[in-house]
Amino acid sequence: MDDLQRPEGYRLVGVLPPVGGDAVAVAGFRLGTSLSRGRHLYLDDLCTVAALRGRGLASRLLEWIHAEGRRLGCDQVHLDSGVGPTRAAAHRLYLNAGYLISAHHFVRATPAT
Repeated sequence: MDDLQRPEGYRLVGVLPPVGGDAVAVAGFRLGTSLSRGRHLYLDDLCTVAALRGRGLASRLLEWIHAEGRRLGCDQVHLDSGVGPTRAAAHRLYLNAGYLISAHHFVRATPAT
């Protein structure tokens, strides 16, 4: 992360336990600008320790991300989320936070020969 992502503007924010120790929830994001999205934040990663899910930690991180986007002059926050039965809780979180499903994300492998 420090060698590849941080030089491209990747930042981490986390929720730490009150008595110290490792983060219990983290969000990784970066500032971006594109023709279709304008100035925006892209949320690359959002993760909560499994035993602590459902306690509002990810929602608190999303609220912070939204405030940071406003502070940086962004009009939008974007993220991609995988699909399938294990992603239902994440999708519920995003929809409840005001996100819209606005596109399909397509990918094609380009393996080296």
